[in-house]
Amino acid sequence: MICKMEHVAIMVRDMEQSIRFYSETFGFNVRLRGNKLDREMVFLYLEAQPDMEIELIQEKTGATEYSETGIVNHLAFTVENMEETIQFLKEKEIILPSEQVKPTLEGGRMILFHGPNRELLQLIEKVK
Repeated sequence: MICKMEHVAIMVRDMEQSIRFYSETFGFNVRLRGNKLDREMVFLYLEAQPDMEIELIQEKTGATEYSETGIVNHLAFTVENMEETIQFLKEKEIILPSEQVKPTLEGGRMILFHGPNRELLQLIEKVK
């Protein structure tokens, strides 16, 4: 079902400052940088562990309220087959806010839902 842990997403106020911090302090490299209508996203990786990333998200609208205790946006996992995984979640009586699968920046597919403590979880099916 789940292949691997994908990334942890962090909400940031200043994208350039955040990239410098993770790059200069911990040695992360930028793998991908992109924009959607309402947000900018950057994916960072370590050369020693390239398959686990940090996603930085900066809202363009300013509508997001930032909190010192709630800046982790979501936890993402890679799945092999989105439809099978959605069916599995339904069988486990996990409620999906929407069954609409959305595109990722890299052309894959993703869906969001909540865990038992209202933590936001994301499933990603990569482009094959």
